[in-house]
Amino acid sequence: MNDRMLIDGQWTEGESGRRIEVRNPATGEVFAAVSEGDAGSIDQAVAAARASFEDGRWRDLPPATRGKILWRLADLLEANADEIARLETSNVGMPLVMAHYQVSAAAEALRYFAGWATKIHGRSTELNNGFQRHMGYTLREPVGVVGAIVPWNAPLLMVAWKLGPALAAGCSTVLKPAENTPLTALAFGRLALEAGIPAGVVNVVPGYGATAGAALAAHMDVDKLSFTGSTNVGRELLRAATGNFKRLTLELGGKSPFIICEDAALDEAIGAAQMAILANCGQNCSAGSRLIVHRSVYDRVLEGVAAGARGIPQGDGLDPASQIGPLVSQKQLERVSAYIESGKAGGATVVAGGERLDRPGYFVQPTVFADVAGDLAIAREEIFGPVLVVSRFDEVDEAVAMANDTDYGLASYVWSQDAKRPHQIARRIRAGTVWVNTALAIDPSLPVGGFKQSGWGRENGPDGIEAYLETKSVIAAI
Repeated sequence: MNDRMLIDGQWTEGESGRRIEVRNPATGEVFAAVSEGDAGSIDQAVAAARASFEDGRWRDLPPATRGKILWRLADLLEANADEIARLETSNVGMPLVMAHYQVSAAAEALRYFAGWATKIHGRSTELNNGFQRHMGYTLREPVGVVGAIVPWNAPLLMVAWKLGPALAAGCSTVLKPAENTPLTALAFGRLALEAGIPAGVVNVVPGYGATAGAALAAHMDVDKLSFTGSTNVGRELLRAATGNFKRLTLELGGKSPFIICEDAALDEAIGAAQMAILANCGQNCSAGSRLIVHRSVYDRVLEGVAAGARGIPQGDGLDPASQIGPLVSQKQLERVSAYIESGKAGGATVVAGGERLDRPGYFVQPTVFADVAGDLAIAREEIFGPVLVVSRFDEVDEAVAMANDTDYGLASYVWSQDAKRPHQIARRIRAGTVWVNTALAIDPSLPVGGFKQSGWGRENGPDGIEAYLETKSVIAAI
């Protein structure tokens, strides 16, 4: 297990000598410590990335060569899947089967973007200016040095979603993982070197947001910043980026509606609603945290999701019997618990859960609220935990209005067996992703991102590679 930061191909301690303790969320115990990067470490990493970009050691490689190296990195991730999945579970708390899925999904994302390396093309045109004939063509060039800040809920997958397209485009990178979940990002850095990515092209600096993250966001030699995290931090990054007008991709918070119509396949819909809020203990920006149910099936759906919340096996993610793990930290446990208590105090009815578990680690019961007033914090703010609020609707127009009554617009869900209605609803919901009769299905070929305060730009798909490219026009007399 790597416990030092990666700068210019070397594993190094920060100048401060400080270390960040890494805790297992299932026990609360420290099981690792990594070097803490600060503004000085970020300066070193950005300088290494800039040098590697300017001398062309990566960007000037034939695109097919970059693609082959990224494919090799994907193979290495899968070859080390057992080790990396156990690191992810021990660090984040998610069940081991989910951690294995994260490794597989990260590898597939890298392969998808490896294919893009040979498909970055400009276009040509003959100018019609009425005078001398000219030929024009465009070049698609890497944006430069990319800063990537990834969250703690799915660290490895977010690394692949950001560094995969950046590297395919020919950029050099500085990666800052969340301070409490740095282990798989460091493992990614090790495998990147092993795959043949040159020194200085991938740099990994664990550190705190207020120091390392802020320094990376404001750095005048970073050309592009990609961030996944909270909306509040996203606002701070907007201000930090103004110094050199660096490009931004922001994937921020969500309060996603899950609409169940009266003609939905209810058993399937109930199971999907449970998964949408309980996967990774609700620590998912696309979690279906607002369940909006037609009045005629409301009681059955409420009873079903409550029974599922009460009955789901919860425990250490390394225990094969566990289907839901702990929250990531004591801080997150206190945050989620405070929301639950505020919901109780606001008059909402607890129909399942509502308490911490009396055991070591950061466990809270999956919680379902009914009779939730629309102005309560649990109905409007992102909780990032296994907390579901359930509401009724009578007409589709009402359901759509309820779905859109939020500052967020990241994801949504619609369940109906009608051939047309779910797609009509999907067009009316202001969200970057709409799942129809399914939940949380993803693929690297499809863009991810949000409307409104859920972010700027898109990751994955053709949009994902575009985010790391600049367009240059060349005009020549002929």
